[in-house]
Amino acid sequence: MADPSEPSWYAVAAYLYALHLDGPGLAWEYLRRHPDYRRDWRRRRRRSGAAQRWGLRLLEDPDLDARDAHPAWFIDRAALQLHPDADPPPDAHAFQFWNLPGRKQLVHDGRCLRLVVRWPGACLRLVLAPGLADGMPCVCAERFDAAPCARCRALAELGPLAALARVAPSALVLARPGAAALLELRTLQALDATLAGASSRDIAAGLFGAAAVARGWHADSGLRSRVRRLVRRGRALMRGGYRRLAQLRVAGQGRFARGAKRP
Repeated sequence: MADPSEPSWYAVAAYLYALHLDGPGLAWEYLRRHPDYRRDWRRRRRRSGAAQRWGLRLLEDPDLDARDAHPAWFIDRAALQLHPDADPPPDAHAFQFWNLPGRKQLVHDGRCLRLVVRWPGACLRLVLAPGLADGMPCVCAERFDAAPCARCRALAELGPLAALARVAPSALVLARPGAAALLELRTLQALDATLAGASSRDIAAGLFGAAAVARGWHADSGLRSRVRRLVRRGRALMRGGYRRLAQLRVAGQGRFARGAKRP
């Protein structure tokens, strides 16, 4: 049982969902923590055009995490577009909404209908063309300016979707989260701790354990440097670096210009 006296950021289990988020999902996690974004959400009825400042078409509730939120990014390069097939072959694949596996989220952002399908360890984002109906043969479309690696990953996930729609597995084995996913989890935890006013030593104890702090916390320790890097990274991603995760274009040059290396 969790200790009620512990701060909310102290429980690592509360961040485990972040291990399986894609780029746009992680981008939302950093953006929703920004104090100025939260202020814009509270004042949304008195401010027009505030969403575009953050790279969104519409403001989303920052109290919703990436599992429940529907952030409408201004340009969602991680999404595949589904259109009716104008010349379908006899064995054409049909769009069957209710046969898609996993948890489905359907939302209209004012311009188009978006579908997010999540199942353990994966997420697929789709934009549905106005003329597409359930059971209709469909084709996928992707922008030419999308990153090739992101396009290949999204297309590769259509195969598992079709297979899982026909066979309901009794058990699903997920790959162990990699170092990049663990980095995001710890960065979010360190960012929340910083926003809550925790000291670097307290953050280290929450992330790595009191024993590690007692054993290796001093002025020049690697543990102390590690915590500082996590805090800096979290603040940088919250203050604009999330745009790279959401694949939004960044005006001008700077630390978070397009193509920047991963921190």
